[in-house]
Amino acid sequence: MPYTAPPPWRTVVLSPHFDDAVLSLAGLLPELPGPVAVVTVHGGAPAAGTPISWWDGYCGFSSTAEAHTERLAEDARACALLGVAQIVLDHPDNPYAEDVELAGLEAFLRELAPGTRVLVPLSTRQRDHRTVRLRALSVLADLGAPLPWVYADLPYTGHVPEWGTDDGCAALAADIEVGTAYRELLRDHRLEVRAELTLSDAQWARKRAAVQCYGSQLAALAVGHGSFLARSGPLTTERIWSLEPLGSGESAGSGDAPR
Repeated sequence: MPYTAPPPWRTVVLSPHFDDAVLSLAGLLPELPGPVAVVTVHGGAPAAGTPISWWDGYCGFSSTAEAHTERLAEDARACALLGVAQIVLDHPDNPYAEDVELAGLEAFLRELAPGTRVLVPLSTRQRDHRTVRLRALSVLADLGAPLPWVYADLPYTGHVPEWGTDDGCAALAADIEVGTAYRELLRDHRLEVRAELTLSDAQWARKRAAVQCYGSQLAALAVGHGSFLARSGPLTTERIWSLEPLGSGESAGSGDAPR
């Protein structure tokens, strides 16, 4: 739905694209303080006549209009299933508008009620995710608002073999390829796990149903992420961290602080 003015959301989850928040947090979303809104940052329609991107073509779409209409509807079904609000900002997806300044995201964050908890993606191996995280951090700092919490963006973060274990955070900090964004945050922040969930069978069934709402994306995602929908795969463990600035000379460690 087009963004107008927000009600007093208690929790806002910034999803860089349609599906990121649900892939990452479908199990934890019902546990977050409500009402909860999932805000797709790159949710805008491409300009008329824009050639279809390689990704949308790979997903089987014939035109940008078809891709945007269907992906918007997929997201609406998933949000309704999980009982969260769907908010869509008007920034086109990156293939259709590179180097977007995310002015709409800034305007949205500036209108949030004080005390709203904002969640941003870790940005594991995904440039758009990193841009959203950095922009949100900058705007919230300018407002003097609390630092956002950070969620593990799945299935990307789940490529660490130890992801579903107690050693997941330490392994992420040590992994040369997958841990880059995590280490970037650790340079200036102490990370504390604030919510963690290994999904039960019932929780997994609900998450699987929500993820399958994004049917147009699943085959393409499997090319880079293998059997990510397996019951024992990366989507079954979800994590959220809080951030605290480091003091002078302080070391953050691996982020395995107790809850």
